[in-house]
Amino acid sequence: MNGRFITFEGIDGAGKSTHVEWYVERLRSRGVDVVQTREPGGSALAESLRELLLHRTMAMQTELLLMFAARADHLERLIRPALSAGQWVVCDRFTDSTYAYQGGGRGASLERIAWLEAWVHGGFQPDRSYLFDLAPPLAAQRRTSARAPDRFESEDIAFFERVRQGYLARVRADPERFVTLEGERAIPEIRVILEEDIAELCNS
Repeated sequence: MNGRFITFEGIDGAGKSTHVEWYVERLRSRGVDVVQTREPGGSALAESLRELLLHRTMAMQTELLLMFAARADHLERLIRPALSAGQWVVCDRFTDSTYAYQGGGRGASLERIAWLEAWVHGGFQPDRSYLFDLAPPLAAQRRTSARAPDRFESEDIAFFERVRQGYLARVRADPERFVTLEGERAIPEIRVILEEDIAELCNS
């Protein structure tokens, strides 16, 4: 079976992380050799950059460049080798998040992001991207945990509304790649949709 690259996207609190591990286990139950990873992160260097990105104050340009620096290392050390070996890679966030967060949320130039995208991974794109879409006020209610929120989770509702619109623009630009899931739906309902799509991907 050929390797496939699957990504999970959505604003913080939309529900994607609830389903990633379940999705990976469903693939394994079908005999798929799968690697689970995340962004920013996924390699030793990228995980170090993740700590800076989530917890250190920085300029927007610095944030954007660090995101792509982490992604370049992640691609070289984990994603591309796994796909070349025939494994599937399931990643919690990828470049769509950069368009949404740094582009939509921070106001970074989309043309600049596209240039960095072309430089770092060219025409390489996920085979499937799941967007968990949820209104920011509802997502904010879910973002409650014992730990302190990171630099992104601490942003206001207006920021997350811009991020959400950034994601929806990505869906409009590439509708064949995306499956949009309503984040307010019950977990079993969402998993029925995911299961159906897993079957389609495994049989295609």
